[in-house]
Amino acid sequence: MLTLTEPAVAAIRDLTSKPGLGEKCGLRIAHQDTAGSLKLSIAPGPDAGDEIVETDGVRVFLHTDVAAMFSRSDRTLNARIADDGVVFRID
Repeated sequence: MLTLTEPAVAAIRDLTSKPGLGEKCGLRIAHQDTAGSLKLSIAPGPDAGDEIVETDGVRVFLHTDVAAMFSRSDRTLNARIADDGVVFRID
């Protein structure tokens, strides 16, 4: 399963608290078309079949394939602030 670090929670909270985003929005993690890549985006809510990870009031929506991949081993989502934005890393 996926756990979120404190910096990841803070970064997601900052990204999802922008004006115009709904209360149920969150960070969505899905497979990208390129081999093995993941795509992170802000979504207004989960898609059908998404698994929802909620920590300290922030929500992460895992696409079905990604949730299955993470269920095989424990993963951690971390974040750091860079000059050009937030950098997320999954360990």
